[in-house]
Amino acid sequence: MTRPYAGVLPLAATALALLASACGGADASAEATIAIHFSHFVPEAIEVPAGVPVTITLRNDDPIDHEWIVGAPDVHERHSTGTEPYHDQVPTEVTVPALESRTTTLTFDHPGEYLYICHLPGHEAYGMVGRLHVVEG
Repeated sequence: MTRPYAGVLPLAATALALLASACGGADASAEATIAIHFSHFVPEAIEVPAGVPVTITLRNDDPIDHEWIVGAPDVHERHSTGTEPYHDQVPTEVTVPALESRTTTLTFDHPGEYLYICHLPGHEAYGMVGRLHVVEG
């Protein structure tokens, strides 16, 4: 059975968390959680403010490993060949082991649209793609 509003609640919670953190003044930061469930990112889209550190928790609910790569098309082109088996040094490139969570903090300097993709073999084709929208902070 399909729940028509299943994706709305996580997106609304993310938006509220970002709004609440944006009201914090000069030390403002933002937080978001992206779950990985049945080889899909939930939510499939998030919005973050430009110029503000964003802490993203990646929670893998699946019994297999995944990765979260966010960036411009050239970043995804480089990762599409799958030549890097593990990511733990670059905040925009994170390996998330099965049934575990990882946290990364990053700041986007300018508004724009970025995809986040799992480039492990077959995962992108299966639908492991999301969109990160950076808005004026």
